[in-house]
Amino acid sequence: MSKYLKTYQEKTGKILKPQAIKLDKLFDHIEKGMPLPPRGQQAVNLGFTAHTLNDSGENPEIYKYYHWVINYFFKDKPINELSSNLIGTSIVTANLIETNLPQPITLNPWQMRSPELFKINSKKVIIIENNGVFIWLYKLHPDWPLINQSGNDFNKTYNDFLRMLTSKNTEMTYLGDLDSEGIRIADHLSSILHTTLFSIQTPERVLDWLVRYGKNDVGRTTKLPIANKILLKEMESISALEKFVEQEQLISDYEQYIPEWLKK
Repeated sequence: MSKYLKTYQEKTGKILKPQAIKLDKLFDHIEKGMPLPPRGQQAVNLGFTAHTLNDSGENPEIYKYYHWVINYFFKDKPINELSSNLIGTSIVTANLIETNLPQPITLNPWQMRSPELFKINSKKVIIIENNGVFIWLYKLHPDWPLINQSGNDFNKTYNDFLRMLTSKNTEMTYLGDLDSEGIRIADHLSSILHTTLFSIQTPERVLDWLVRYGKNDVGRTTKLPIANKILLKEMESISALEKFVEQEQLISDYEQYIPEWLKK
């Protein structure tokens, strides 16, 4: 009996069917740090169906055993497997990367492995939190350099791309929803990049926007802990007024302030 099966049965008291021994080869490869194909291919190579290691309903016993071993034996060990996930791992930009393809451009994790091949054709770029606002601003101003933040989506491709821009001294500014969650998202981005991001969305303008456009909602204005000092002021304004402003309300103001910022 392998150490994986023995430990699992000792710790859980569960006796597995003989098919579980098939996973020994995979676990040995993980322990040695060997490169692995996508997880569905791993399962098929072992004689299971493709969804066995990803879907708890496909083969519950093997699924539970696989994930138990991963968490017990390899909790702090990176698994060298090729990701098959394209959705949710990309970044969308407009007028930032030189290409013959139509804008906007979507980059995936494999493209980000060779960032030295990207020719950045703008010294400045605006990061937009919401998908709809991003594509509407692009439609209205097809020459503006934009990055789609897409709310809470801080995937590795997105983070790597922004760090690459920072290394090239590209100046960035961020625009998002003015509610508790929107400020929290901006704060997280600030912690990743450690650079000035709020040249347009300043505390003074945020207060003005809240007074002029703000809508009352206690649920969306609860004060959350914020590290960035600029955003802390904005969070305090949102919490004190108990008002929020959505990006969609600020299009006309963006059309005033973004061109001014791009020209500086």
